[in-house]
Order: sequence, then C-alpha cells, then structure tokens
Amino acid sequence: MTEIALIGKKIGMSREFYKTGQSVPVTVIKMETGRVIDVINEEKRGYKAVQIGFGKIKNSKLSKAMKGYFTKKNTEPKKKLKEFRVKNLENYKEGNELGLEIFKDVKFVDIRSTTIGKGFAGVMKRHNFSGLRASHGVSVSHRAHGSTGQNQDPGKVFKNKKMAGQMGNKIRTMQNIEIIKSDNENNLLYLKGSIPGSKNTEVLVKKSVKNIKKLTITEKIAELERLKKIPDKKKK
Repeated sequence: MTEIALIGKKIGMSREFYKTGQSVPVTVIKMETGRVIDVINEEKRGYKAVQIGFGKIKNSKLSKAMKGYFTKKNTEPKKKLKEFRVKNLENYKEGNELGLEIFKDVKFVDIRSTTIGKGFAGVMKRHNFSGLRASHGVSVSHRAHGSTGQNQDPGKVFKNKKMAGQMGNKIRTMQNIEIIKSDNENNLLYLKGSIPGSKNTEVLVKKSVKNIKKLTITEKIAELERLKKIPDKKKK
C-alpha cells in the first residue's frame, strides 16, 4: 500500500516532548484523503499504475472533457489527479479511499514541496558571493558579481552560470524524514524537523525509497532505558 503517495497541506511547526525531557521540532501536515479514480493495467498502457484524485472542485470549473471523464467513472470531481506506478493491482479498486492509514507501519517518508519564493535576488544573497571591494576605486558596483568570464570565443554566457535572478520557489525533495506521530482522527501527520515551503504549501508524502536502518527517536529512548537497567559490571 505504501507505493502510493498522499497530498497534504503544511499547517506549521510545533514541538513534541518525550518523558526524558527531550523536545523535538515537528512540522504538522494536514493530509487529504485520496480516491482511486482509475486502475491502469499492462494491457491498457504497458505498465501497472493507479490514478488517484485529491481535493474538491466545482463542476463549473471543469472542462467538458473532464466532466465526461468523472461521469464515466461515476465519481465526484477531483481537483488533482496523480498517477502512481505499483507492483500489484490487487489491493486497489475504483472508488476506494486511501488515507493516513497507508503510513501505519512506516517510520520514514520522503516529501516533495515548493520552497518559499524570495523574489529577484542578487548574487551575494543568492549564491553567497563576496562582492567587490568596499574601497579603492570600486564605485557603485559593490554587490555586483564581477566578470561573467567569457571572451570573443565562445562569445556567450554558459547556462547555469551563477548570476542574479529568481531565488526560491523551486520544487525540492527531502528524503528519510521521520514520522514522529500521526493523528488519524484529524488526518494530521507530524514529521521531524522542518520541510520546504511556507504555510499552506502543498506537500507530497510517500514512503521512503531508501532502505533506512537508523533508529527512530522512540527506539533510541527505549534503548537508553534498557541500557540503564543493565547493572554496571565495574560496580560489582
């Protein structure tokens, strides 16, 4: 079930306290329930996948084609349609709803969201350039990037040259983020640390791709408690 990803909305940040007195910063995400719109088999497209719809949308905002599609599938319109490739199609049927329960036994997740947009920024802020000298003949261009480094040959500025421009507002993925706890009643997921984006940013959450062997905070605390109970041989 965990090959599927869910969409959520970043609410903000908080703290989670443990019995040991340790406090952990957490990001709270309000998860949306997804509905299986279409089950795609190999005969249809050459691969196995599941199409899932998220969010509500008015009929008036749909195109004629999409109105017909949702009518054909006999389901209420969805704002976003996402397709996920899966190994087995047995667990999925059209009309099934998928919620926070798919992360029940998952300890680590990967998330994808859009970073905070910071507008047009110069090279000192955007790329950490040192700028030009603050004295000795430098006039007006103290925060300039200096030479872009080309001559008559090749006679152009290469792509990806570090220059002033749009900063932030990019899609970024963070891997191996620990799930601190989940609240199934309110559809809330508490993730350790911060994640990209401002409040109300759309976040895609899925099971970690990498095979993680590190301990979670709860497991670390349990291990410390176990070690405390073991008598010290030196004291004997």
